[in-house]
Amino acid sequence: MSIFEKIGAEAADSATKDNGSGGSSIFTFNSGMTVKVRVKSPTDVAMYYGYSMFNPRVNTFVPQKSATRNAKGFITSGHTPWDRASDYYYALAKEAKEKGDQAKAEEYSKLGYNFKGKRRYLVGFGHLETGEDIAIDFTQNQYNVVKAAIDKYAKKLDKVAFELTKTGSSTNTVVSLSPILDMDEDLTEAERANFAKCGEKPFDFALFEDCLYVADETEQIKNLVVAGFDIGLLGLTLGAGAPSSGGEITDEDLPQF
Repeated sequence: MSIFEKIGAEAADSATKDNGSGGSSIFTFNSGMTVKVRVKSPTDVAMYYGYSMFNPRVNTFVPQKSATRNAKGFITSGHTPWDRASDYYYALAKEAKEKGDQAKAEEYSKLGYNFKGKRRYLVGFGHLETGEDIAIDFTQNQYNVVKAAIDKYAKKLDKVAFELTKTGSSTNTVVSLSPILDMDEDLTEAERANFAKCGEKPFDFALFEDCLYVADETEQIKNLVVAGFDIGLLGLTLGAGAPSSGGEITDEDLPQF
């Protein structure tokens, strides 16, 4: 079973529909960076549900066995330990709201959100510095910005390079994808050559497979402990072994309320 919920055109379309790091192959794209890229196709994208916690720190991971979700992203079966923790707090939020305690309801709702799997997107580009394929990870909001730019220039992708920029930090992180309209003036000779090289073959989707940190159920439970959740509330226990966490945490792993 794939760790991705959707691949290609289906993943690209999912960003505009109703809702819901890293391994060795993902490109490190930190705030303050600008990367010159070629967009090979609007559908070089994969969508997945990532789980993380900023404080206490649990880095982004995907479950080895993902929950089953309906077309709108709601879980219908196969809840992971983190899904169960999220539901636990959402149930408390509902109870508090019914009792008229709005402050508690909001507190529990935020906790439920923290443990919830969030939609994230891996997008493939051609890197003009190297001429090779790269994969960059985005939150859903960031991908919506990137997708809008790609869609705007969809008919000119073979003629237009882009600058991908990230600024800000935490929940104020902003991503932009801007066209380089004068490639003779704004690209070096090597970058123009790599633009042509990147267009010689389609994006290699196999690159996505090594980008995400996959956690089995035991590690997910350990990460719940790291996150400060009382696993006994779910009837869960742990054997020997130190808690651990997944891939490197980034600003995008912060809760987006």
